[in-house]
Amino acid sequence: MAKKEVSIKLLNRAVADELLAVHQYMYFHFRCDDMGYDLLSSLFRRIAITEMMHVERLAERILFLKGEVEMVPSGPVDKIHDVKAMLERAVAMEEGSVADYNDWANQCGAAADSVSKKIFEDLVGEEEGHQDSFETELDNMEKFGDNYLALQSIERSKASAVGAPAAE
Repeated sequence: MAKKEVSIKLLNRAVADELLAVHQYMYFHFRCDDMGYDLLSSLFRRIAITEMMHVERLAERILFLKGEVEMVPSGPVDKIHDVKAMLERAVAMEEGSVADYNDWANQCGAAADSVSKKIFEDLVGEEEGHQDSFETELDNMEKFGDNYLALQSIERSKASAVGAPAAE
């Protein structure tokens, strides 16, 4: 396999994983919004948008290498309704991305593609940031229990009672 084909293959695998993350996190955003958990809903939405930007960065590199961008998610969306399980799934997804991107950065480096290597290295840092955000929310749930989610729901009810728009 030619050196640039190695990078194109790995970049497309990353596109597939990022597309799944976009879909999964938007599903979690919708579910949390429906349950009145505005802060968590916004977190999932914000990170989904960041994952979309990752897809764009990866796609631009694939096209530069004269490859074809494969826009197929790496799996189905998990229909999770429990907030703690959502956050645990998100942490696992980010951990998987960090491990994969570290490995793929090394493979691109071995194939003498330092630009793709750098893209993967940069993504590692961003995915670690997402993982930290989700772990912080899990820690908050552990510390404060059901009160943590209740407080988010109460904020929406208070805003609704005075006619104010919900937090975005």
